[in-house]
Amino acid sequence: MPTLLIVDDDPSVLFMLRELFEERGHLTQTVTSGAEAIGRLPGVDVVLTDLQMPGMSGMELLRAVREQDATVPTILLTAHGSEKDAVSAMKAGAYDYLTKPFDIDEVVFVVERALESRALRVANRRLVGEQALGRRMVAEAPAMQKLMLAAERIAQKDVTVLVTGETGTGKELVASFLHARSKRAKGAFVRFNCAAIPVELAESQLFGHVKGAFTGANTAGRGFFAEADGGTLVLDEVGELPLNVQATLLRALQDGEIQRVGASRTERLDVRIIAATNRDLLAEARAGRFREDLYYRLAVVELTVPPLRDRRADIPALAQEFAQRYGDKFALERLRLTPQLIARLTRAEWPGNVRQLENTIARLAALSSGGVIAEDAFDPRPESVQQSSLNDEGTAELGPSLREQVEAFERNLIARALEAAGGNQSEAARRLATSRATLMDKLKKYAISR
Repeated sequence: MPTLLIVDDDPSVLFMLRELFEERGHLTQTVTSGAEAIGRLPGVDVVLTDLQMPGMSGMELLRAVREQDATVPTILLTAHGSEKDAVSAMKAGAYDYLTKPFDIDEVVFVVERALESRALRVANRRLVGEQALGRRMVAEAPAMQKLMLAAERIAQKDVTVLVTGETGTGKELVASFLHARSKRAKGAFVRFNCAAIPVELAESQLFGHVKGAFTGANTAGRGFFAEADGGTLVLDEVGELPLNVQATLLRALQDGEIQRVGASRTERLDVRIIAATNRDLLAEARAGRFREDLYYRLAVVELTVPPLRDRRADIPALAQEFAQRYGDKFALERLRLTPQLIARLTRAEWPGNVRQLENTIARLAALSSGGVIAEDAFDPRPESVQQSSLNDEGTAELGPSLREQVEAFERNLIARALEAAGGNQSEAARRLATSRATLMDKLKKYAISR
């Protein structure tokens, strides 16, 4: 439900407006000063504020709202209205301006119109972000909308960002969005997986090395920092960096310079750092496993990606998105998820978050028949989830196995050939350049109606 923030030093006005809008199904927050309102702005859809208040005025609050999130409309209320005040307010970005005593119907009309404007602005921002990123952003849940609005606000501010969240929540997508919407979007976007590099090679891989710097260094190496010059460097799983490399990284962040392994001089580079981790780095710092000074350098702005259990409203849209993606990948006809399956997916626990949901939909798509993924195809039991994410060797998989993908393609090819042949199995076998007996076996294997 939409949330309104009402700011006025008159308790009777607060009471009247709160009752008015809560009767219409809106959530309201009421405060008596602009200073108090500042802390309530995240998650608010419309601000109604008195113009003349002790301390921070309504005009000052308007500017603060615009600074935090320009998509939030601010409506000014005053008993001291004048044409000059109205013009100043509109020039400063106010959505509208009403004088006290105000007409109830007019206030309701203006607020409802402001909410529509807010929804359009948010949708437009999302579309712009999706175009820059090249893929759809699913953010139906309030927690995810709040995150994406925060990411939009800081994307063009050239600050270091720490993206935190559980494994599989989509931290890499947020990092990509920050780069795509930044002033560096045309520059390099480089990822460095801190957990995938051997400890002894981490520093040379990150900062580069000169020829002969160590055994095996037969040529010079640029390093990931240099590759990202003028662009963005993502330090994925930054909590895995060895302590000695953390010290070198801290110096690079402080000075804006790096020194390649074996080099005698430093180099100045222009790189924006986005770090990502599923660890509590402050707790790691207090345990002596991560440098506390580096944590504060990385977390100039910290964005936390919510787990899927806290954004269940996103599950239907995510499931449909993945169904389309893997239907296209497996050359299947348009896949449809039954309402019963959507309901079960939404209720299920997802310890692996969005990544687990994607893998599940990919598996269901590979096993689908006739373009429909039915409810009974999904088994939400933990042991089933665990088995579905492991291959025959017991190691983690990123999606369906090669066998499953081949079978999905074969199933779809046979179904299309049979349809094109009007159900004639001999003709379908001829089209597929196989024997009728082989085709019969395949029809039975894939449960394709004949």
